[in-house]
Amino acid sequence: MYVFHYFIPFVSGLVIGSFLNCVIYRLEKEESFLKGRSYCPNCKHILNWQDLIPVVSFLWLKGQCRYCQKPISWQYPMVELATGLMFLLIFLASRDLAQPDNFLLFNTVYLWVLTSLLIVIFVYDLRHYIIPDSIVYPGIIIAVLYRLFGIWNFGNWDICLLAQFWCGGEFWVYDLGFSILPAFVLLAIILFSGGRWMGMGDFKLAILMGLILGWPNILFALFSAFSLGAIIGLGLIATKKKGLKSEIPFGPFLITGTFLALFWGQSAIDWYLGLIL
Repeated sequence: MYVFHYFIPFVSGLVIGSFLNCVIYRLEKEESFLKGRSYCPNCKHILNWQDLIPVVSFLWLKGQCRYCQKPISWQYPMVELATGLMFLLIFLASRDLAQPDNFLLFNTVYLWVLTSLLIVIFVYDLRHYIIPDSIVYPGIIIAVLYRLFGIWNFGNWDICLLAQFWCGGEFWVYDLGFSILPAFVLLAIILFSGGRWMGMGDFKLAILMGLILGWPNILFALFSAFSLGAIIGLGLIATKKKGLKSEIPFGPFLITGTFLALFWGQSAIDWYLGLIL
């Protein structure tokens, strides 16, 4: 029975991951992902249902299109598996929260939606070196609405003086301000470098990260992103796959840092504070 509970979020993630691949492809082609059947990017043949089973179809067809025999990108099964794994991890993490069932469901769906957007940004930036506003702006709006809904205490009305931005013993403006403040460090880097080191898309993504993670987890996320970026960047230069002036998309590192902070950020911060205090 418990295995079945794990199976549902994982398979749901696989299915959503298949849809995300469609979003990524059609975003590049400036096509609507809400209408029109899926087709092969090479021969444009309309795909049947047996061609669209997440991961299984890729393995069954041996990584080739059924109609033109051209290779299918490994991006497709990798995105599906990554989405399935993230959905499962979020589901498991949400179960550990001592909150009412209605909050857990709302929180889980919220994180699933934002995870889906982050995965699209991850792949799109990795492929095209750009973070699409059409994905990051909806993410920011959703995250802000979630925080506003938190003021409403997720359906349990309390006396809440919005004029003072005080609710449930938490100073909302203070928390929100410190959550997005680190993003302006990236903005300073962008302005100082004239956009050569990173772009405005990274600044917008950092704001979204702060809204998702809150303070101080956003610090751990940015620290992880810069650390991973430095390690992998130096590795690429050492292996001569990149030069000192080569572009490396920073969005994937920011998103990796977000996921690390989402699951282990607070534990890492508590461990560090325990060492210095």
